[in-house]
Order: sequence, then structure tokens, then C-alpha cells
Amino acid sequence: MGGVRGAAAGPAALGQREVYMSGRAPRWVTWLRDRDPDLAATRRAGRTALVMPALFALCSEVFHNPTMASFAAFGTFSMLLLVDYSGPMVERLRAQAALAVAWLALICVGTVAAAEIWLAVAATVVVGFVVLFSGVVSSVLAGSSTALLLAFVLPVSAPVALSQLPDRLAGAGLAAAVALPAVALMWPRPVADPLSAPAAAVCRAAAGYLRTRATVPDPDGSVPFAEQCRAAAELTSRTGADLRGAFDATPYRPTGLSATSRALVRLVDELTWLCAVLVDRSDYTDEPPGCDPAAHGVRGAAAHALEAACDLLGDLTGDTGPLRARAGELRAALTGMEHSSTVRVPAAHPGGNSTAENYGFIAALDVSFRAQELGFAVLQIADNVDMAATAWQRSWPERLLGRDPGALAAPLASARERAAAHLRADSVWLHNSLRGGVGLGIAVFLAGATGVGHSFWVLLGTLSVLRSNALSTGQNAARAVLGTVAGSVVGAGLLHLIGHHGTALWFVLPVAILCAGIAPAAISFAAGQAAFTVTLVVLFNIGHDPNWHVALLRVQDIALGCAVSIVVAVFFWPRGAQAAVHKALAQAYDDSARYLGGAVDYALGHRHPADPDPQSREAAASARRLDDAFRSFLAERGAKPLSLACMTALVSGVVGLRLAADAVVSLWQGEDLARVQAVRADAHSAVLGSAALVTGWYHGLAASLGDHSPVPDVVPLHPEGAARLVASVRTELSDGQGRATPVAVRIIWTDDHIDAARRLQPGLADAAKSRAAPRNGRLWRRFAG
Repeated sequence: MGGVRGAAAGPAALGQREVYMSGRAPRWVTWLRDRDPDLAATRRAGRTALVMPALFALCSEVFHNPTMASFAAFGTFSMLLLVDYSGPMVERLRAQAALAVAWLALICVGTVAAAEIWLAVAATVVVGFVVLFSGVVSSVLAGSSTALLLAFVLPVSAPVALSQLPDRLAGAGLAAAVALPAVALMWPRPVADPLSAPAAAVCRAAAGYLRTRATVPDPDGSVPFAEQCRAAAELTSRTGADLRGAFDATPYRPTGLSATSRALVRLVDELTWLCAVLVDRSDYTDEPPGCDPAAHGVRGAAAHALEAACDLLGDLTGDTGPLRARAGELRAALTGMEHSSTVRVPAAHPGGNSTAENYGFIAALDVSFRAQELGFAVLQIADNVDMAATAWQRSWPERLLGRDPGALAAPLASARERAAAHLRADSVWLHNSLRGGVGLGIAVFLAGATGVGHSFWVLLGTLSVLRSNALSTGQNAARAVLGTVAGSVVGAGLLHLIGHHGTALWFVLPVAILCAGIAPAAISFAAGQAAFTVTLVVLFNIGHDPNWHVALLRVQDIALGCAVSIVVAVFFWPRGAQAAVHKALAQAYDDSARYLGGAVDYALGHRHPADPDPQSREAAASARRLDDAFRSFLAERGAKPLSLACMTALVSGVVGLRLAADAVVSLWQGEDLARVQAVRADAHSAVLGSAALVTGWYHGLAASLGDHSPVPDVVPLHPEGAARLVASVRTELSDGQGRATPVAVRIIWTDDHIDAARRLQPGLADAAKSRAAPRNGRLWRRFAG
């Protein structure tokens, strides 16, 4: 019989599988997947819809403890619906446990502070600011901010005697105890890293391009070879854009305080720069420079290192030995190329003094410089991938003791550095944190002063809107009120239909929770607010005679909360992220240009080796502030008068400028004698002059971005500086046999790094001039949601 039933069921089951495999899924499944691609919202909502009613029923019907029931319900809502941690299961459970501990602590603080209105207001401002601002150090904390604020808002909005604190803690503790196994066992989220896969794709594409270029010595080669190179370059650029898009697509930087996460996030800038280096080309001469066999050897070694990095990114538990071996081979190839490059510089042949001959002299090292530049970039990438894998493979005791591999700072030091970077008046994150803390404090004061029956709803309205950025606060406030009105009407209608049959609310509650979890992602913010309002209306009426009048009264409370959020937003940030991103761009270009100038001063013996470090940290901090402002800009709803392509180009330009300075410092690190020799040569004056012109242009660009003044003209090639550099190499920086010394090669390569920063200028100037061009509607709809 079993065989017959199996045979009978087989074709039907096979047919059903074929329907799904052929892509002909039911319409509602297709609709849901289009709006919730990874079913992340559906997963959270489904878990919460099963767990939250069960805990509420247990506490209210079995334990007969309403206080415990309320905190168990909201705790479950917070820990299962408002957060969804990524990474390995161990890290997720650790984050869930930390959230539970924070919930218990915030309940204690909120319960104690609620006793006096002045204490409640002061505590709300402080807690709100700290919770929101702490998100700057980790995407885990940033993603948990709403859940953490709810843990404080719930007790501070309902003053009770301290004797009820144990019941509140028991409810939240029960929610935490159930949330941990629910996350691990009920439709667990797949382990996915938003950066590893696209970073590996960039490594693979760049390795393919380098391997293609290394096969034929001729820079241009035959037509088929040129087409092959062009296709490989386009693939590399496309994968680089995909990586940047994945990085910019989240409202927070996708990084935590773990060593692996911090190392992976640094890859984004380095791979972006590598893509730019691969397609860059000097404009010294019209003719391509001659072949340097050692440079092609460096390209081949770089391709091997990138392939090993790609393999390790695909499996961070793999052996790091091959990547380290390939990186060692690349370092050896770079050292060998530096020695061989000295014989390529015709220092013993005076030649002529024409502009073309001077630039031809410098171009003799152009191929080797390109190889040195990309070799440095690939070594940075390899070191970061190695750090990420080594950190991933640490034992549990090493993780517990915070022993980080390599040169990464300890988590606490990294957290302090990130927080300090945003303690500035122009920080978007600081604005949002102040806005949130003060807004919630004002809401607590108004709720207490006006005697609103359910001050929780006032705080809920404020919190709903303040989660957004400042520019869309008014829009979100309107949506919040509209959603609350709709939810209250629907909730009142349900209560009116149910009448005195309150038991039916138990069947409505899971459906309401499911809709509240899915609606924000699948429909809209207003729909989510409506579904959440229905959930609360049902929750507050279970166990009582349903009262539809109460549902309608909640609208005025929500409206008051939304009004508070609008006033606070206008006060703290009247112009939104557009003005903030311009200021952040200006500051980032100023600091990065200052760092490049300091790096050149250090390279040519004018500064102590430790001098560029503070400038490097300040440039990195400015880049982080820019990243946050740019994310806020992308997340804003409504019209955007700026071109996305231009803004992305300007943001990427900061990366190139800062990493060019890194390359200059790396080129001369540990070469104190060479730096002493360099400062004695007339060549250093020529290089310093070039650096002053280039960095001066970037300071001018920063000024134009900050106050909308005209963009300065790009810096052209300066034959006088090239002539001084060539004359110095020929007379002062050659050995007894008439060959250029390693110091000469490094000076020329330093000048090349400065010139690489100069070649960024035309594209950046065009982007700055066109940043107010009409937007691409389709792109903006995609990025603005």
C-alpha cells in the first residue's frame, strides 16, 4: 500500500516541484519575493506571530500577571521582529543575549527614572542619545537602536511602584529565554556576508585582467588582444561597482566590532582603488612607454595573490598559507622590480632638454610605477583578507580575551576611535542622536505635563518618526499619523464586530503581528504603522471587554508624538542630508589633501616618521563621516536634485586621494637613509612643488563643495617641475657608473603618485560642476526606496 500511495503521489509532487523550478510560483509568492527578496521580513514576522501570542497567553492566562504579559509581549516583539542579526549562528546568539541583558538593564533604569517627571525627561535624553550614538561603532548596535529604545520607552512611559519591577524583568527575561532558541531553530536566517561574495568577485575579475595584461608585453598589442583587455577591464569595473553598491545599499556601514568584520569593510575602499588603478593611464606622452619585464612579473604575482584572496574569501575557514605565500612572492617581485628599474632610468645619458624628452625620461618608469601601485594595492588587499580569515579562525578563548590578529586595533580602541570621529558639529550621526534623544525627552515631558492617558503612545509616535532622517521626518510623520488613523479605524471596526466575544481576539493577534512584520517591507511605512496599531489595539483589549472608543483615542496621542518629532527635526537639522553630505565631502577632501601633503613631506625627509599618522587617522575619520552622510542622503525619500553618478564619483575620489597618500608613506617606510639623501637633492623641491599644486586644487575643490563657489581649474602638467626633477636625477641621484639610484626611483614614483592624484581631477571637476544636474528617476527610485 505504501508503494502504491508513493507511486500515486509521485507525479503530483513532481509536478508541483516542476512548477516552482520553472519559476511559475503562485502570484502572491512572486509578489512577496519581489518586495521582500530574501524573505527576511517574512521570516521575522512568522517567528514573532508564533511566539508572541503564546508568551502573552502564558503570562496572562496561566500566571495571571498582566505586567509580566505586557513586557513578555513587547520583549518578544523587540527581540524577534525589530532585529535580525547576520553572521554565524554563534555570533547571532551572542548578539541576542547581549540585547536581552541590555533590555533588562534599560527596564531597571526606565522604571526608576519614571518616578519623577524631571528625572524621566533627563534620563530619556541621555539614554536616547547614548543608544543612538553608540550605533556609530557597530552596525549591530545601529540595527538594535529601535529595539533598545523600546526597552526604555516602555517602562519610563508607565510609572509604577518599584515592587512591580521583578514582574517586568520576569516578562522580559521570559521573552529573551524563548527568543534565543527561536532564532536558532525557527526558520533560521542563512549565513550570509554582504561583502565577502562581491569582494571575491572583484578579486577574481581583477586577477583575470592582470593575467591577460601579463601575457603580452606590448601595452597595446594586436586587435584581438586589445578587445580581450577591454572586456576584462569592463568586467573588473562592473564587479567593483557591484561591490560598492552592496556596501552603500545598507542604512549603516555593514561592519561590527569583530576583527573579521572590520578587516572586510576595509576591503571595499582598497578594491575600489584597485579598480581605478587598473584602468588609469598617465598622460606624460602620446606613445605608450616601453615594456618592463619585471613589471609584468609583478602583474603575474599580483594575479596569483588576488586568486588566493578570492579563494579565502569564499571560505574564511580555509588555509591562509597559500595567500601568505603568494603575498610573499609579490613582495619579492616588487623588490626585484625596484632594483631592475634603476637600470631603466637613463641617468647617464643627458639627452635633450625639451618638454617631450623630459616627460619621456619620466615615462621610462611608468610601466614599473603602474606595477608598483597595483602591487601595493594588492598587498593591502591580501593582508586584510589574511586578517579576516585569521580572526575568523580564532579559538573561543582568544575571542573572549579580545586578541586580535595583525595590526588591527583592539575592539575598545576601535570603538573609541569611531566615536571620537563623530564628536563634531558637522557629523550627521551626532545630529541624529541629539535629535532622537531630545525628541524623546520632549515627548516624555509633554506626555507627563498634559496628563495623556497613554504616554507610551506619544513616545511611540515620536520614536516611529525619529528613526528616519531629518529631511523625510515631515513625510514620515504624515505617514505615521495616516497609518495610525487607518489602524485605529480598522482596530475599532474589529472590536465593534467582535463585540463581547473577546476570545476571538486571540485568533486575530497572530494575523495582526504577521501583517505588522511584513507590511513595512512589502507595502509601505504607513501600512506597517497601521498594522502595528492594530496589533497594539488587539493586545491591549485581550482579557477585557473590547472597547473600540479607546482605539480611536490613540490617534491624538500618536499625532502629538509626531508633532514633537517634526519640531525637533527642524531645530536640529533643517536642511536634511543634502547639505550635510556637501559639508562632509568638503571636510573629507580637505583632510585627505592635507594627508597627501604630509605624506610627501615625510617621504622627502621633512618630517618625523610618526608625523603622517595623525593626519591619516583624521582623513580616515572624515571618510567615515562622509560615508554616514552619503548613506543618509541615499536613504532620504522625496526629490533629490543631485546626480547619483556625480555624488558617487565624488565620494570615490576621497578614497583614491587617501590611499594615494598611504602608498607614498608605504613607499618610504623604514628608509630613513634614503629620505636623508632625498632631502639633499634638488628633486625634492620639484616634487614638493607638484604636491603643493595638486593638494591646493583639492583644497579649492573642498571650498567649492562647501560654499558652492566655482570649481577651480584642474592642474595641468608642469614642464618646469619635470625638468628640475630630471636634472636632479641625472646629476645628484646617480651612482659612479651613471645609473640612477633607488632613491631616484622612489622620488620618481612619489611624483607619479602625486600625478595619479592629479589625473583624478578632471573627472572630479566634471562631477562637482554637474552635481546639480537632473537626476535619473529610475536610479533614485531604486536607491531611495
